[in-house]
Amino acid sequence: MGERVPAGVDASRPSVARMYDYGLGGKDNFEIDRRVVARLQADMPESMGVPRINRAMHRRIVRHLAGEAGIRQFIDLGSGLPTRDNTHQVAERFGGEARVVYVEHDPMVVVHANALLGGDRVGVVPGDLRDVKAVLEHEGTRRLIDFSEPVGVLFVAILHQFSDDEDPEGIVRAYMDAVPSGSHLVVSHFHRGAPGAEAIERRLLETVGSGYHRTMEQIQRYFLGMEMADPGLVYASRWRPDPAFDREVFPEAAAPLNGADGEPSPTDRLIVGGVARKP
Repeated sequence: MGERVPAGVDASRPSVARMYDYGLGGKDNFEIDRRVVARLQADMPESMGVPRINRAMHRRIVRHLAGEAGIRQFIDLGSGLPTRDNTHQVAERFGGEARVVYVEHDPMVVVHANALLGGDRVGVVPGDLRDVKAVLEHEGTRRLIDFSEPVGVLFVAILHQFSDDEDPEGIVRAYMDAVPSGSHLVVSHFHRGAPGAEAIERRLLETVGSGYHRTMEQIQRYFLGMEMADPGLVYASRWRPDPAFDREVFPEAAAPLNGADGEPSPTDRLIVGGVARKP
């Protein structure tokens, strides 16, 4: 895309979605996004590994939901820019026909998603995921999602964009209240327990205005009342690791990023994730 700017996009302000795209090696980002990522790297050089760890876990979880849990419809909230092996591609690969709604408010993401995604089983709903009623009642959502059947509800690397005052727990509950028994919740989230996490959080709040790191205990509360899938809430790299599967997208991914003594590296500790089933 170079530096061509789609209508409605402010290229002078950093975007979380474009920064994530840059971290995955994508080209749909601007100089301002790359500068902010460079500042984050100065605080913690290993931080560039986080998008890839998160994306790899995302793929493994969707494979599990489609292939083992039998989920055939997904709502991917705050989905970000389309990249290789999106939710619908992994779900179709391991579970056959799947219906997927991507929800995103970033205008650049919406433009690209509408251009790249299509078909009878995939849709893009533009809007703020905090407006739960509007998202669930959108014609695109209603066209693709049957709320009498289990749904995979994905909050992948998005809830840390919301402050406590915005009640991310309440947002999760509202979506999970709308889906039936047998539905699954997926969450990945920045982890406050990581070395350097507070410095990264400060830099994110200064530059993009979000990026709240939370403790394991706080993140676990998103899953209250649900049945956690093994291995529970863990570092994202430790959620059912499969180096061969990860290498399909990230050739350098040979194993979880461990320190020399086998302990999780600082990069590992920066993001956690888990899956739970609504009883």
